[in-house]
Amino acid sequence: MIRSTLVRLVQLLALGALGACGSDPAGMAPTPDPVAMDDGWPVSSPSAEGLDAARLEALAARIEDGGYGAIDAVLVARHGKLAWERYFNGWTADRAHTLQSVSKSVTSLLAGIAVGDGRVAVDQPVVGFFPDYQPIRNLDDRKRALRVEDLLTMRTGLDWSENPYAGSPLQQLNESSGDWVRFVVDWPMREQPGTRWEYVSGGVIALGGIVGRVEGERVDSLAADRLFEPLQMRGYAWYRNPGDGFPHTGGGLLLRARDALKVGQLVLDGGRWGGRQVVPEAWIRASTRRAAVPSFNLGSHAMGYGYLWWIASLDDPLNPRDETGDVIVASGTGGQWIFIVPKYDLVMVSTGWNQDARWVSAFDFLFTDVLPAIRG
Repeated sequence: MIRSTLVRLVQLLALGALGACGSDPAGMAPTPDPVAMDDGWPVSSPSAEGLDAARLEALAARIEDGGYGAIDAVLVARHGKLAWERYFNGWTADRAHTLQSVSKSVTSLLAGIAVGDGRVAVDQPVVGFFPDYQPIRNLDDRKRALRVEDLLTMRTGLDWSENPYAGSPLQQLNESSGDWVRFVVDWPMREQPGTRWEYVSGGVIALGGIVGRVEGERVDSLAADRLFEPLQMRGYAWYRNPGDGFPHTGGGLLLRARDALKVGQLVLDGGRWGGRQVVPEAWIRASTRRAAVPSFNLGSHAMGYGYLWWIASLDDPLNPRDETGDVIVASGTGGQWIFIVPKYDLVMVSTGWNQDARWVSAFDFLFTDVLPAIRG
């Protein structure tokens, strides 16, 4: 499926990842509240942040019983504090997990830093950043018209399909040790950019190349200096090009679940973390509003698309409440999720590894269990 963008990366990384109830599951021992780890997270408890702990523990019991397949972690932050944290299948707070295409949303933040620095504008043509690639292959008027914003909104116009993965341009790129950015820049066009949404992971590789070029340091170095360090992240890693070490900005990032939760909190707080403006607030607003209409939904959930962020609605069939508002979503194959719910000042992260319909389980239990656990 198109959303299964980096299955081959999981093989290469050899990570091998392994309805609601309102009362405590019978016989379940009390579980501790999140523990401070000197990683920047202020910790709290569900009850202190207006969450029904019994309802969340009932969810944890169903996860433990395998009802949602392989879920490795679920974390909830509310009011800027880590309020609930559970790990499964041997995962721990200090173990980095593959994020797959959640990496795209992190790349959007890095693009926002470059825009805020005045290094790049979203209306700039892509080919103009690569004079050293001349002559660019398959260059025509459509490719000359391809802008940075088209990479951000998945409206590249490239003749690129990731469904099926076998034999796709993405598989070819993932298994190449050549210049990944040039691979994308040279790829032929199918149509005018900016017109039709199609999932193109390669466009995010090219975006990572642009961000690094304009900032004067490779994009993973920029990420470490300008994003990961301010957010006090640790233990992160990238899947890299085996030839030149370039990071896979389309799906190769690994983070601890606590650090993925920080990414969501950063967005919820308008680009701020710990009192510091890390990503421009204007970029957060621009990147998390609906700019395109995807050609598919995520499970049963209707979606819009911003700048490498998915945009869902609280008006969802699985939500028992009749309400409106956005849910900002980062999604990666196998069940990697960041959910940002501004209306309730809440962020949820879930990681796992499901290669069937259960990959979307966390999206479902956000609506059936986590949001109904809000009590104030």
